[in-house]
Amino acid sequence: MAKRLNSAFETVSRVMANCLARPVCLGALPAACLVLYWLGGEVALMVAAITAPLVFMLAETPPLSAAVNALSKSAGLGMMHRESFDAIVARIFDEATETGQKSAIFKIEIDNHDEVLDRYGQAAADRMVEMTGARILAVLRGTDAVSRIGEFRFSVCLAPVQRLDLELCLQLSARLQSALEEPISIDGTTLYITVCIGFCQHGKMIGKDAPGWRNAAGLALREAQHHGTGAIRAYSMEMKRRAETRAELREEITDALETGQIEPWFQPQISTDTGLVTSFEALARWHHPVRGILPPSTFLPAIEQAGLLERLAEVMMGAAFTALKAWDRTGVDVPRVGVNFTASELNNPRLAEKVKWELDRFDLAPERLAVEVLETVVAGAPGDTVSRNINALSALGCRIDLDDFGTGHASIAAIRRFSVSRIKIDRSFILKSDRDPEQQRMISAILTMAERLHVETLAEGVETVGEHAMLAQLGCDHVQGFGIGKPMPFAETIDWMFAHNTKLEATPQILGNRLP
Repeated sequence: MAKRLNSAFETVSRVMANCLARPVCLGALPAACLVLYWLGGEVALMVAAITAPLVFMLAETPPLSAAVNALSKSAGLGMMHRESFDAIVARIFDEATETGQKSAIFKIEIDNHDEVLDRYGQAAADRMVEMTGARILAVLRGTDAVSRIGEFRFSVCLAPVQRLDLELCLQLSARLQSALEEPISIDGTTLYITVCIGFCQHGKMIGKDAPGWRNAAGLALREAQHHGTGAIRAYSMEMKRRAETRAELREEITDALETGQIEPWFQPQISTDTGLVTSFEALARWHHPVRGILPPSTFLPAIEQAGLLERLAEVMMGAAFTALKAWDRTGVDVPRVGVNFTASELNNPRLAEKVKWELDRFDLAPERLAVEVLETVVAGAPGDTVSRNINALSALGCRIDLDDFGTGHASIAAIRRFSVSRIKIDRSFILKSDRDPEQQRMISAILTMAERLHVETLAEGVETVGEHAMLAQLGCDHVQGFGIGKPMPFAETIDWMFAHNTKLEATPQILGNRLP
């Protein structure tokens, strides 16, 4: 009985403390004083003045904001220890659950932090993290809890408020990103960083407790990181289902690579001058026995987490070379095949040796392989293993295609330094290029630059006849996209080639005359 009374008293005290700490309640004090005076005169006011402080003192513990501040001071500069942060998250979770107030947990991680560590050293990385933490604190309120939960990761839990919807959380995320992406000067060197942010609003967590809430924010951060640097993602149940799917695929991925379930599908690339196929790009597809055909976006994260990217490259390269030999035997003319190489694969110091061995094994000339490298990989490889591998493959005779050109930060000098043979203009520049003069001017500028550098060009994501015709007029050398041909399994490529060549014989060519 005594325990139940004590529990009831604690609950009432907590509710009283929360009510008395709210600004709206404090704002009502003058009106309450007038009512007391009208009902009981000066005696009632005196009684209220004596009892009010007692109510505050008996109302459980100090308000949550005071607890946050007290714990923050123990860690210095407002950054809380991990244990203290977890305790505050538990209290905020309970308070928001009982009172119906709103809160959210944010998890923030610095992108590409390993590059900063490798290039500038541990001292510079520590200084970068210190300044990042200070900037997070400057954006938030003093009542919000902030903790460093990893070498380059922070977590934020907002003090409960009456209104905190998805739009406000996104706005706060954008403010944090804007503050953290300001240049950082360290010993005369200027660093530019980006951060990924994942957050979960109270009430939308995985479980019904504080640890589940924290885990949901962590899942949102991982989802943001899967979408590239500087991404923001809010937790959702769909995100949870995708994470569960990735976990299941991760368990099956090794067998899939070894049993041939993952294989290349081939998308044609054609010349705008002749209409003839100049290459096929090999794109990974997983023929899953239960889920059907899975695109790379579904299973590549699982392959990366399993550390099997290099094995995937070996499978794709072997299958692509097998396809080249089969096309040769059939009598169809496919000059080369493009294979995508990630930064992880390009970091293998023996990559050039491995590629040469595979080419010799299939008795293929090196120029029949186009090594496709993302622009972001080239931009981040000033003089390391990646750059040495790219240059070694170029010296071997392989063609180097710079993929997604225009979306990264590669300089014009990098095109020459890495002996790039062709730039692939990103789909974002091609969209509606037959109707948008601004798009046409942008494409013309890229094509002029490529012509001056003696580099070929290919437009990705061409979907309409109008886009194809406009690109040919502007002088783009090659085109690729659903408007030309969708990715297809090898078994369908030969029939597609014969049908395409037959169509070419019956129709006039689209001439690549450049506009003045």
